Amino acid sequence: MNISRNASIILLIIANITADQISKFWVRATVEKNSSSPIIGEYLTLRNIENDGAFLGMGGDLNPTLKLFVLLLIPAAVLLFVLYYMFKEKHMDKLSLIGFSCVVGGGIANVFDRFVYGSVTDFLFIDLGFVRTGIFNLADLSVTTGMILILWASLKQRKKIK
Repeated sequence: MNISRNASIILLIIANITADQISKFWVRATVEKNSSSPIIGEYLTLRNIENDGAFLGMGGDLNPTLKLFVLLLIPAAVLLFVLYYMFKEKHMDKLSLIGFSCVVGGGIANVFDRFVYGSVTDFLFIDLGFVRTGIFNLADLSVTTGMILILWASLKQRKKIK
């Protein structure tokens, strides 16, 4: 058992959760709900939106029982499986390991919000004119970054095989 590898996984997951939860705590405490404040002009704005659904609010209108399964129990089970896989798969490359740690950390942070608050606090919005994001939070950014790293690692691995 490689203690430093496992410790690195746990620390990266905790860092993702902590950054997300601190940012959401700050937004809930200081930003008026449904407001919009420019950070960098109109390109990056700070908002305080409670999202009771998943990505872009999808699933927010599900009945409470279905919402419990789709937005809380199934994601929690998937995160536990990925976490188990990360600790068992000892030959995973570092880039994939970092990516999976970001996905798990961000996922846990959002599942935690759904469990404790019944919704997820989203607060960042990017509008570059030609491209706009939905309103998101640091956990979403962590999951997205993690998925990009996993994809990148997979593409690098495929190049090595050829």
